[in-house]
Amino acid sequence: MNRAVRGLHPRSRVDDYVSRGWWTTATLDEIFRDQVGARGDAQAIVDPANRRDLVGSDPRRLTWAELGSEVTALSARLLELGVRRGDVIGVQLPNSIELVETYLAGWGIGAVISPLAMQYRAYEFISMANQAEFSIMLSTNHFGDRGPAAELAAVATQVPSLRALITIGAPEEDTGVADVHLSPAAADDADEAAVADHRANDPNDANDAATICWTSGTEGVPKGVMRAHLDWIGFSPPTIDGPAVVTSDVLLNPFPMINMAGINGMLLPWLICGTTLVQHHPFDPPSFFAQIARERVTYTLVPPALLWRLLNDEDLLATIDLSSLTRIGSGSAPLQPAMVRGWQERHGLSVINFFGSNEGVSLLSSPEDFPDPDDRARFFPRYGAPGVSWTGRMANRITMKLIDIDTGAEITGPGKPGELRMAGPGVFPGYLHGDTLASPFDDEGLLKTGDMFEIAGDRGEFLRYVDRCKDLVIRGGMNIAPAELEALIAEHPAVADVAVIGDHDDALGEKVAAVVTLNPGTGLSLDELVAFLRGKHIASFKLPERLEIRDTLPRNAVGKLVKRELRRRPAVAG
Repeated sequence: MNRAVRGLHPRSRVDDYVSRGWWTTATLDEIFRDQVGARGDAQAIVDPANRRDLVGSDPRRLTWAELGSEVTALSARLLELGVRRGDVIGVQLPNSIELVETYLAGWGIGAVISPLAMQYRAYEFISMANQAEFSIMLSTNHFGDRGPAAELAAVATQVPSLRALITIGAPEEDTGVADVHLSPAAADDADEAAVADHRANDPNDANDAATICWTSGTEGVPKGVMRAHLDWIGFSPPTIDGPAVVTSDVLLNPFPMINMAGINGMLLPWLICGTTLVQHHPFDPPSFFAQIARERVTYTLVPPALLWRLLNDEDLLATIDLSSLTRIGSGSAPLQPAMVRGWQERHGLSVINFFGSNEGVSLLSSPEDFPDPDDRARFFPRYGAPGVSWTGRMANRITMKLIDIDTGAEITGPGKPGELRMAGPGVFPGYLHGDTLASPFDDEGLLKTGDMFEIAGDRGEFLRYVDRCKDLVIRGGMNIAPAELEALIAEHPAVADVAVIGDHDDALGEKVAAVVTLNPGTGLSLDELVAFLRGKHIASFKLPERLEIRDTLPRNAVGKLVKRELRRRPAVAG
């Protein structure tokens, strides 16, 4: 058992937040079992329509009762494999029924789920598995033309804590690569008894870790974001209240269910409200729109670039059926006011503006609080602003300040950017092995978000996003630490100096660019650099898509790279 994942929040915080009604002592698996009892024969979950192309077997759909039975059976199989409360299960699966079942089955016996992006390969797996001390790794034999389980099997001996590599899916998906292959099946009486006995003898604690998700920081080392059942549930009100999710909704999840967007944006609203969840992976607009029409989806999340493109393509819009949608969530990049206004005025659809992070930032601009679509695109609520009230449960639960990053002084007036710092029931307890890392909290216990905002509005009631404090590239919602990539690129024999930056991209938000100086007498092409990095077995989304060669890189008086002089600024849409 990994004791680092037990009792994450101090008891004083738990008692305080529970007494205020901000946290509940229920665990996520208890909420699931309650939904199974209440929803029974109602449809619970639907596989991606392209599942056969993804993993080699046909898509399925399950009721809550069927899902509950399969989850219990998987919990029983995990117990047979020696998984116990506090063990960490590494998971690399595409969005599917099995991914959700793995979360729920692990939580049902007190295990911690640590999901890895499908793009991750051996380099990331070894680092993350050793940091979190994976007991088992659960993956898939097929992912398009890749064999993730075979890739992991080749390096499994480099993770001393790993006891077994497991694959999961239909029987035809088994290739014999893993130690064990598990196929979804209904629980029998013995399974029910084994799992119930385990829970009775070693019950879950809502203050224990439910997940260890991963984020890249400026240090260049992926950091494990630990979240307890308590704070995941405490993190869920914005993504439930903002779109006003109810039991009759059908949710379409297009984001990898590995961090804030997929888990808090879709999994938790589904679980807590008892809706229907439709999975989608990887993001593919034709398939996505077809699922909206076929499944009669009422709410989904859509990247801002796609919303903008679709709004301006009447021919494409005429070919798709969005009539079931009642609202749309978006975020991960600033929204164009013209886009938000266009969807509302021309199609009667309100776009909800979300801003969040794995660590606990939870801002949203809803149609109720921001009826003007231009305001909704540009601003977020400044919770706690004097004389201003907001809808949604989080409005009175979040403490926030803007801090001048040069002086440390609090900013209370408009026009001066500062780092957003916050506390509340959705903020995480800390990083895995946090005692070896710089603290993400300030002396008052507020989360240092690394995001720059400024106060706006006639009454100082709004926050306007300015920029990141942190040196990150965010490509398609995936964080990339330039420091990590710079260290790898610097190993190339032709490279003398390197800076990794993000180029603006309408579809992905940013793409990776490498700006380098070369050693005398050498040359380097983008293809050569990419081939070199592929040899390091890093995730493909980290690979540079532009190479720029310069004589020198801009540095300040103390030798620090001045990356703002390298970045390309996008045009602003009105």
